Amino acid sequence: MRQTGKGSKETALYKGFRERDCMDELLEKSLLYDFYGELLTEHQQAVYQSFVFDDMSLAEVAEEQGITRQGVHDLVKRCDKILQGYEEKLHLVSKFVSIKKKVTRIGELTELSDTGLSDDDFKRRLCDINKLTQDILEEL
Repeated sequence: MRQTGKGSKETALYKGFRERDCMDELLEKSLLYDFYGELLTEHQQAVYQSFVFDDMSLAEVAEEQGITRQGVHDLVKRCDKILQGYEEKLHLVSKFVSIKKKVTRIGELTELSDTGLSDDDFKRRLCDINKLTQDILEEL
C-alpha cells in the first residue's frame, strides 16, 4: 500500500475494511451452514466446522481428520460451493435476512415516543406495518 500524508491512518482504515469483509464472510458462512449444514456428510461437517468456526489451521484439521492439508483445503472449498448452491436454489438465507429486516422495522414502527404521535403519524405507521406484513407474507 502506498503511504501518503496520512500514513498509518490509511493503513488502519484499510485493515478495518478487511476485518469487516472477513466478518461479513464469516457471517455469510455461518448462515449458510446454519440453514444447509445438515445436508453435508458428517465428514464434511466435521472438517468445515473445525476449519471455519473453530479457527483451526489446515494442518490441525488434517491431523485430526487423518487427511492432507490440501484435502482439507479442497473439502472446505467444495463445502462452500455446495452450501452456496443450495442457497442459489432455495433462497432460504436471503428470505430469512429480508424478513428479519422487515420484522425489525415493524418493531421500530410500533415503538411509541413519550410525546405521543399525531393521528396522521399513527395512521402512517399502521400503513407501513401493514405493507411490511404483506411483503413478509408474500416472501413466505
